[in-house]
Amino acid sequence: MKANEVRKMSAAELETKLGDLKKDLFQLRLQHATNQLENPVKIAEVKKDIARVKTILREQQLAGR
Repeated sequence: MKANEVRKMSAAELETKLGDLKKDLFQLRLQHATNQLENPVKIAEVKKDIARVKTILREQQLAGR
């Protein structure tokens, strides 16, 4: 996911996306713990996506003030 794609989303969509990403991260960690994860790099990608969404949400909050 690119930052430009995230910036086009509304705040409600970003909150939903953040929840989905957190669920994905949980599932990936669970798979990693049980040695079922095929691509461990996916965990880092999801973490970066979560950070990206949180950053854009914060930018929108500050712009709204």
